Amino acid sequence: MAGTLLFNALREAIDEEMANDPHVCVMGEDVGQYGGSYKVTKDLYEKYGELRVLDTPIAENSFTGMAVGAAMTGLRPIVEGMNMGFLLLAFNQISNNMGMLRYTSGGNFIIPTVVRGPGGVGRQLGAEHSQRLEAYFHAVPGIKIVACSTPTNAKGLMKAAIRDNNPVLFFEHVLLYNLTEELPEGDYICALDQADLVREGKDITILTYSRMRHHCMKAIEQLEKKNIDVELIDLISLKPFDMETISRSIQKTHRVIIVEECMKTGGIGAELIALISETCFDYLDCRPIRLSSQDIPTPYNGKLENLTIIQPHQIIETAEKMINSEV
Repeated sequence: MAGTLLFNALREAIDEEMANDPHVCVMGEDVGQYGGSYKVTKDLYEKYGELRVLDTPIAENSFTGMAVGAAMTGLRPIVEGMNMGFLLLAFNQISNNMGMLRYTSGGNFIIPTVVRGPGGVGRQLGAEHSQRLEAYFHAVPGIKIVACSTPTNAKGLMKAAIRDNNPVLFFEHVLLYNLTEELPEGDYICALDQADLVREGKDITILTYSRMRHHCMKAIEQLEKKNIDVELIDLISLKPFDMETISRSIQKTHRVIIVEECMKTGGIGAELIALISETCFDYLDCRPIRLSSQDIPTPYNGKLENLTIIQPHQIIETAEKMINSEV
């Protein structure tokens, strides 16, 4: 049986939820007849019509605000911004309205909205199309943030996000859309607030998410040959963190490396390392390390672009130094 591409796994999840619940709708740029910039909504326009798969103008603040209003009146909108970097134009709607209206209305309204789309450093997409917005939105109260990394968790997380009564920011990586995997049969969902223990180990805990999961797996293949046993955790949930799973792992390995594509200053790793220091300090045998992207706009030049983000050889070198007590 052939595997399912990640973008098709997302499409299947949206299709199934639209079929099961007439309140689910999609809106965004080119999501209709064109089928989405990365074909995540392909054929849904023909199946469900223009009232449930709505092509919008290039006006992110406006159609994200429309999604908030739609959610307040009982719909369950899915918003695509074509590229997550464009959703900075909707920051006000996501932070001041989507994240806060349930609270500021005294619980009179719920905002069951999914904001999804491609992000991350691609292959020579330039600075404005290589944004990692997870850190931008991390301080916003009232929203959940998840990042998929495989076709299986992409589908399971999307279904869970659509069903959730809170706004969910759903991050997809532009270079993972063609990843292939056989999906579990039946109606399955993944918990929005749980990390994935990808691989058990005893020497070092590596915490990561999104595309970096695959960079870490490449590094672990080489570290195995050096008799370094790594426990790998895919965070999945970036807000809230699954600190129970993270703490349990650190109590076992006593060492932790955070690998992220986000920038180091104010990034996901910065918040995570603060929490680890607060809650797991007594279990650590050495200082935690974060491997993050350079704090610069992503270059267009391919070689320079690769130098801005963490590569497997850097993960290997850091793990070896940690084991040898050189960090």
